[in-house]
Amino acid sequence: MIDILVAGGGPAGLAAAIRAAMTGLEAVVVEPRPTPVDKACGEGIMPSGVAALRTLGVTPSGIELRGIRYIEGARQAEAAFQGHPGLGARRTALHTALHRRAQELGVRVVEGRVGEVRQGSDSVTAAGLTARWLIAADGLHSPVRRALGLERPCSAPRRYGLRRHYRIAPWTDFVEVHWSRRGEAYVTPVGEGLVGVAVLSRLRGSHEQHLSAFPALARTLQGLEAGPVRGAGPLRRTAVTPGAGRVLLAGDAAGYVDALTGEGVAMAAATASAAVDCLAAGRPEDYPARWARLTRRHRLLTRALLGAAGHRLTAGLIVPAAHRLPPLFSAAVRALQ
Repeated sequence: MIDILVAGGGPAGLAAAIRAAMTGLEAVVVEPRPTPVDKACGEGIMPSGVAALRTLGVTPSGIELRGIRYIEGARQAEAAFQGHPGLGARRTALHTALHRRAQELGVRVVEGRVGEVRQGSDSVTAAGLTARWLIAADGLHSPVRRALGLERPCSAPRRYGLRRHYRIAPWTDFVEVHWSRRGEAYVTPVGEGLVGVAVLSRLRGSHEQHLSAFPALARTLQGLEAGPVRGAGPLRRTAVTPGAGRVLLAGDAAGYVDALTGEGVAMAAATASAAVDCLAAGRPEDYPARWARLTRRHRLLTRALLGAAGHRLTAGLIVPAAHRLPPLFSAAVRALQ
């Protein structure tokens, strides 16, 4: 019998399969899309995410990131990462590196979709395969989470993301976060002649419409060769619990606050590895508490920043505060890295 069946072959799913193989367990991944999979993503990996990938033996190609810079009009604030750098990496480069590592370890990837999930006392069956355990890492809109009745209604304002690449030499080795009342724009160097620009907002509109809220950035990008626009959302997702019976949820499938702090890859790798470690130790009941500990800081900081950005009295104070109080901004970046 398969030890662990993994629903979803994105970063969280492949991280889970790699961790399982490294601990001597047989893992099979079910994923409907061919490699590499491109999705809407800010493509900036925080230092903790780079370290987590390195632990799995995964080293994507990309551009080293030295820190975070906030920009609103003429005001700026920046903070360098302490210790190791982050990484700006194309989503396709990240997925290719994860897939290659999984293949090296003998992980089997099966093309298909996980539909009905049937659980027994000592096994779980899905996609025509039977395993001792199922790790659902099938993304933001996780079908497995919904099928198991673990989807929790969310009353928070809906936020959406759009990402596009522009052919231009990166002008900085920082991730730039441009702020406006409409939302945020993230500029991430991802190649020698390529930057990714992701916009996050509660408002619906085209990528170009969102960029109009950032005049200086829009002028820099005007007339450049640009790639297709990819979107995602609504971003906020919550689950009743990250574990139910013989199924554990990992990555975005277990819940997601927002892309505002750029910790998606780090959280995907951390929660996927934790799920596998709990199963390997024969302690699946420990996973919900471990998941809560791993994600608590991220959830609290992201909600606080999101709340400030979404309130009319505080939305315009974030960058001025970071500009006037550099030690405070540096401390916040260190907490996120």
